[in-house]
Amino acid sequence: QVQLVESGGGLVQPGGSLRLSCTASRFTLQFYNIRWFRQAPGKEREGVSCISAGGNIYYVDSVKGRFTISRDNAKNMVYLQMNSLKPEDTAVYYCAAGALCSGETYPYWGQGTQVTVSS
Repeated sequence: QVQLVESGGGLVQPGGSLRLSCTASRFTLQFYNIRWFRQAPGKEREGVSCISAGGNIYYVDSVKGRFTISRDNAKNMVYLQMNSLKPEDTAVYYCAAGALCSGETYPYWGQGTQVTVSS
């Protein structure tokens, strides 16, 4: 079964950093647009950042200047470097692979990794 796997979540203090990783078990990420989503308790899922197969990059306004998305095609990985974390960044973060950097219709999803920002 094709799937994505996220890692790198955890508990961090406000102002701290985490790097999330996304990889695939049976396909090559470089041919897909990879989008990071997050969902906090009681809130709708939100698209956070996307990197297209061609290298175009998008961020939601609330993370601009703090989060950086990148690829390492040799390792079949996509990363989300999160700096200056705030309590409102607390959520389960998911990566998804597909053809677009918009909407939520992605054929491949990971299981999610928890990010908790708290003192």
